[in-house]
Amino acid sequence: MRIRDGLESDAEALAAAIDRPRDVVRDVIHDRSVRVAVAGDEDGGDTSDEDGGDASDEDDEETVFGFVAFDVRDDTVHVTDFDGSGETVERLFEEPRRFACREEMGVEVVVPNDEETSEVIEALGFAAAGSGPRFDGRRTTRYRIEFEEFDGRNGE
Repeated sequence: MRIRDGLESDAEALAAAIDRPRDVVRDVIHDRSVRVAVAGDEDGGDTSDEDGGDASDEDDEETVFGFVAFDVRDDTVHVTDFDGSGETVERLFEEPRRFACREEMGVEVVVPNDEETSEVIEALGFAAAGSGPRFDGRRTTRYRIEFEEFDGRNGE
């Protein structure tokens, strides 16, 4: 798996993953820092997907396994959206954490209470920091980690 900057051409795949309109996702790609996980090694050499199959198609489009979008407000890195499996999310969250460490900022993410992703977030060292805003009527929890709490794999 390789992590790269999000591109406008990724909007369709990301919109489908999070069930949002393509135009909204395209705006996120333009307005925030977005990283996507795609098939291949860090040098871009391997095109096998997570199951070992060939992820490249006739158009040479990359298969997107997940993404993270983040920005900075009030001296905090805010993860505004993300998607992917546990390992993919773990790799993707290295990006906002690395930025936060360099800038000596904490990282926050809001997760709907009815999603299993809270377990992944907690495994990354985030702690519940109170309730978050409601999303489509669903309750959420705000998670936070301070830069001093980053371990070596996510900090430098």
